[in-house]
Amino acid sequence: MGNQGVSERLDVEGLLSDAVRHFWITRQAQTSRQGNQSGVLDTGNRKAVTGGKHADGFVRLVGRIVSNAGLDGACIHAASKSSRTLPGFFRPAKEWDLVVVVNGHLVAAIEVKSQVGSLGNNFNNRVEEALGNATDFWHAYAKGMFPISSRPWLGYLFMLEASEEAIRPTKPLHLPHFQIDSDFASRSYAQRYEEVCRRLVRERLYDSACFITSYSDTGALGQYAESTEELGIKSFARSLHAHASSFAAI
Repeated sequence: MGNQGVSERLDVEGLLSDAVRHFWITRQAQTSRQGNQSGVLDTGNRKAVTGGKHADGFVRLVGRIVSNAGLDGACIHAASKSSRTLPGFFRPAKEWDLVVVVNGHLVAAIEVKSQVGSLGNNFNNRVEEALGNATDFWHAYAKGMFPISSRPWLGYLFMLEASEEAIRPTKPLHLPHFQIDSDFASRSYAQRYEEVCRRLVRERLYDSACFITSYSDTGALGQYAESTEELGIKSFARSLHAHASSFAAI
């Protein structure tokens, strides 16, 4: 662990701004490039999603936090799929966006997600995915699938496009037999995602979550918005940094 004991103040807000800028610029480039090469664009937002790499800035940000805590870069696995794939409980394995392993100890695993458009179709899918990944992870941990490991740190970073569809109130949802949770009633998709992230942490499925929104035009300039301090990048970074530092100090 060659970086052990080396820690300097990180401008995590500035690094997050860089990640947001990278996300939007990369998506725009992928959309343009695919259309130029094939002459046919994928329908909807799939043309940008299929290009990949647009979330690399967020992954690099998380890596910087871990490295700043004193862990050597060799412990931080983000490049190859095989190095960041962990065993599961209800499935053989799960590929995470960044995994930190120190001398056989699983220190942390982080999932990075985004949502651009198609909110009605994908909101439930994103929620079920976040719940399923965390549930599978902690069952695998309880079974001892991560040898000689103390409790790992699990993180969730999510960016939502701040479109008109995302920020306007949703239509009231009436169920035939029961009432929905009032915290979700008539709230915008952005507010629903915020509540989901808050509950993921408060129910201890994730140790920390960061939720931000960003418009596609101003996002290309690095602009984003945080909903609450609880789900802000500083809170996320403090939690992860403290956990990683405890391994670097031993």
